[in-house]
Amino acid sequence: MPRNKTTAVEKAIEVPKEIWEKCPGCQKIVLKKELLENFKLCPTCNHAFRMSAAERIAMFLDEGSFQEFGGDILPDDPIGFPGYTSQLEKSRAKSGASEAVTCGFGRIGGMKVVFCALDFNFVGGSMGCVMGERITLAFEKATKARLPIIIVSSSGGARMQEGILSLMQMAKTSAAAAIHHQARLPFISVLADPTSGGVTASFAMLGDFNIGEAGAFIGFAGPRVIEQTIKEKLPTGFQSASFVLEHGFLDAVVARKDMKPLVIKLLKLCTANRPPVATRARNGASQ
Repeated sequence: MPRNKTTAVEKAIEVPKEIWEKCPGCQKIVLKKELLENFKLCPTCNHAFRMSAAERIAMFLDEGSFQEFGGDILPDDPIGFPGYTSQLEKSRAKSGASEAVTCGFGRIGGMKVVFCALDFNFVGGSMGCVMGERITLAFEKATKARLPIIIVSSSGGARMQEGILSLMQMAKTSAAAAIHHQARLPFISVLADPTSGGVTASFAMLGDFNIGEAGAFIGFAGPRVIEQTIKEKLPTGFQSASFVLEHGFLDAVVARKDMKPLVIKLLKLCTANRPPVATRARNGASQ
């Protein structure tokens, strides 16, 4: 009886899908461990995979320095939108987060900050009542403690499942950002892929420094909606981070691995020659 020929597929080593991902850029298989060690950038084509809030925290903040707040403020179904409760449960399971933004105190390069990271895995990083409340709380805590705030955005915009209540968060977060700005405290806004809709039209574009992550989609309405509205073909690269920078809506576009060093430089620049927080509070010094 002839022996069966072993095909290349049969010889291939079985790799569990839990430990690898297929790069949408070059279509090659990449081990997740290798991705995490390389800022979730494909080692072959440099495609930037989306990062969770937890991964952003690990990327930016000094190890062990993060102290979350606002985690007890949880989303519900304020207008009874069909299937929304189930969608929230699925998003919690998928992202491991309780909402589309995680906020807390932390240190970057030894400097204390308030840090917020949006998570696209949670209902597309959309802004509902709870995200608005957590972002507002973050600005309030940063203002009270006289600290810089850094927000990393990745969002599809306002959360339609919460109707007009989600749109109200645009004004709420913008007002909190304005109060923090009036206190002459730094706000660094990092816009990752994608940053769009109501998030772009509110706090994400209100930073003292607005920094786009290289390759990110940044805009309000999507290109298809704009083309259908104006009946014209949009230019190549429209709403890419580099396009937005070229047209004056960003201060810089930075590769992911260079983002933390830049943020540290900006924080040092903004806090140079300022006395420690305790000294300012004791002396009643104004900014």
